[in-house]
Amino acid sequence: MGDCLHAPIRRISFRLRSLGAIPLAATACLCISLAAQAAHGQTFDATNLREPVDLGAKWLVNGGDDPAYAKPDFDDSQWKLFDPSTSIKSLFPQTKPEVIWYRLRVKVNPTQTGLALREFSISRAFEIYVNGERLIASGQVAPFVPYTLNARLLRRIPDRQLSSGSFVIAMRVHVSRSEWAHGQDPGFYTLNLTLGQENTLYENDWLSVIGENALNWADNLLLFALGIVALVLFSAQRHRTEYLWIVGLAAIRIPQFVFNAVSTLYDIPAAWQIVSGSVLIASPLFVTSMYFAFVRQRIGWKFRIFLVIAGILNVLAGLQSLFGTLPEMAQFLINLPFVVLLSVVIPIVLAVHLRRGNREAGILLIPVILFSLYVYAQVSLGALFQFPAWRSTALRGLLLINRFPAGPFLISLDTVSAILSTVSLAIIILIRFTRMTREQAHLESEVAAAREVQQVILPEHGETVPGFSVESIYQPAQQVGGDFFQILPVSGGGLLLVVGDVAGKGLPAAMMVSVLVGAIRGIAEYTIDPSEILANLNERLMGRTQGSFSTALAAHIAADGLVTVANAGHLSPYLDGREVELPGALPLGIEAHASYESSQFHLAPGGRLTFYSDGVVEARNQHGELFGFDRGKAISTQPAAAIVAAAKNFGQEDDITVVAIARHAAIATAA
Repeated sequence: MGDCLHAPIRRISFRLRSLGAIPLAATACLCISLAAQAAHGQTFDATNLREPVDLGAKWLVNGGDDPAYAKPDFDDSQWKLFDPSTSIKSLFPQTKPEVIWYRLRVKVNPTQTGLALREFSISRAFEIYVNGERLIASGQVAPFVPYTLNARLLRRIPDRQLSSGSFVIAMRVHVSRSEWAHGQDPGFYTLNLTLGQENTLYENDWLSVIGENALNWADNLLLFALGIVALVLFSAQRHRTEYLWIVGLAAIRIPQFVFNAVSTLYDIPAAWQIVSGSVLIASPLFVTSMYFAFVRQRIGWKFRIFLVIAGILNVLAGLQSLFGTLPEMAQFLINLPFVVLLSVVIPIVLAVHLRRGNREAGILLIPVILFSLYVYAQVSLGALFQFPAWRSTALRGLLLINRFPAGPFLISLDTVSAILSTVSLAIIILIRFTRMTREQAHLESEVAAAREVQQVILPEHGETVPGFSVESIYQPAQQVGGDFFQILPVSGGGLLLVVGDVAGKGLPAAMMVSVLVGAIRGIAEYTIDPSEILANLNERLMGRTQGSFSTALAAHIAADGLVTVANAGHLSPYLDGREVELPGALPLGIEAHASYESSQFHLAPGGRLTFYSDGVVEARNQHGELFGFDRGKAISTQPAAAIVAAAKNFGQEDDITVVAIARHAAIATAA
């Protein structure tokens, strides 16, 4: 969440940032050192240099641009004397040159080696020369090409430049019109340039980089990891749109993270910031949509338009902070819609839903309130900073909330709230996962119980019916299935068969199977007419299917081989390898008072009648090819186990049921 707010709210001047890294004792020593160095005029004495020191002595400055200014023997006696701890605006109240040159003579021990200069945040375009030799450069001074200024640039001074016992530092610095108009202290400042041993400066720089960025990097890595988890969860739970918004937030953070990480180590073209910052146009929409999705708060089209406008203004505010064409207050006002959204609207929405009993809203509200307090403090202190009498107090407050030292690390309330926000999302996902695990375990126990019920109500072995051999095999696609069949001997010889398929899979289909099987057994007590059985089943299902339906086929096979069949949208059976033609009819549970026409044919002695569910013909291999009716017909005379094995090996996708009934030839002849 912290990266969503641009510099109009969060920006602290380089002076504030640098002071935040210096303990009070070191600051006092620096002031004493600067006072002593002032006696040397524009010469800085580094002959007894034991530790890195900022080049805060008085420099000579001149507006304008001339390559000769870099030469060590250039006559700068007419240049103005400048104290870099003050603003250069007082020296150029009217002219405001775009290029300013600074010169300083440094006295060193001729035997010293390994000295280096470390630059930090002078300008978006500058060059630093030592005895006329360019040592450090960033951007292009003229014509102006701005670069970032967040990296610490360290370069070793060639030992040959130290052998004479002194050298001249000349700096060519671009100061833009916006910096003259809106900057507090444009150009070079006393803490921008440091002289010291290369190894020491290198170690100090890395400690500073790690201390200043560790928490922010940790927050980004946490969000990226959470985004991956959210992507996996969304792929399995498409109705949970909050997971998709988390993925979106992590995605738009990637270019920002890459840009910030690279610009921390190297000054790079400022235009890259435009590319990385352009993704922030989606920040208001993504942030709001994520929070609103967690609390199931609908976003209307008018509010979406507002979010898009806030995103556009958010990007414009970022560009203003880059090029600085407007005052900071104007930049803040540009980004005000997003500020209000983050610090007012979202906290209120979460608080309202917390009062309604939404615990997840309470978890999310904690970091949101902390971030809101940060925004309020930042705005208040930023306004206070505009008054010279309160500037010192405002700086201390800004340091406290933006760069509070904790050992080697600098802590910002912005970053802390961002980390807590990511952690709160992770906690919610963990709670949901725990709850889903318990629900899954409960569901699995229910499925296991349903499977046991199916094993009881669906025959596992062929029924014993005088004069007939019955084979039946049921192979569900999951633990429980939607196929069903009942084989019931009838008085006077023969049998009653009802076979069908409930639309759908899993536990709902299994429960419907239980209803149908119970109904079949009850209906068979007073009628064995297939048409009446299907009509009764249809009436039992009306209003109970919740938009589903079931196919079914009922057949009464008499002892003499007369077969009476009624069909409700099920596959026709195969008689000795030939498909029996039956009149069509709607499945059960679709139309009330539906009637089902009966057909009759004869099962000869030694004949075989085979019934399928659609799981046989709809088996599909890895190439997407269906098993099909032709293959189903070709193997219909094989044993039931062989038919099931053929379909399963081809590629089972649905429940498979095969019932095969053969009439005994010997008993039929004797009759």
